[in-house]
Amino acid sequence: MTETSVTLSDAAAKRIAAIVGAEAGKHALRVAVEGGGCSGFSYKFDLVDGPEDDDIVVEKGDATVLIDQLSLVYMAGSEIDFVDNLLGQSFQIKNPNAVASCGCGTSFAI
Repeated sequence: MTETSVTLSDAAAKRIAAIVGAEAGKHALRVAVEGGGCSGFSYKFDLVDGPEDDDIVVEKGDATVLIDQLSLVYMAGSEIDFVDNLLGQSFQIKNPNAVASCGCGTSFAI
């Protein structure tokens, strides 16, 4: 693993594999960073049929996550996790580059 790698927790890998497996024609989860959100940047999640030329591919078990090069700059060293608790179910990104985040965990500042 390199310093710029993104990892998946076991819970995230299991959930991604289940979601992608239930969608015909979709083979991966794309995670991207976009401008906006209450803290400056936000994460976007999409089911896609395959990688683009410049994508980084993160695999664990039957799960595949695609991250474009620009988003990787903001996500370097992050872990994608899946949380199921009293507040609900959600993917959470534990990003060591974020200096602030919103309460819902979907936006962050660097």
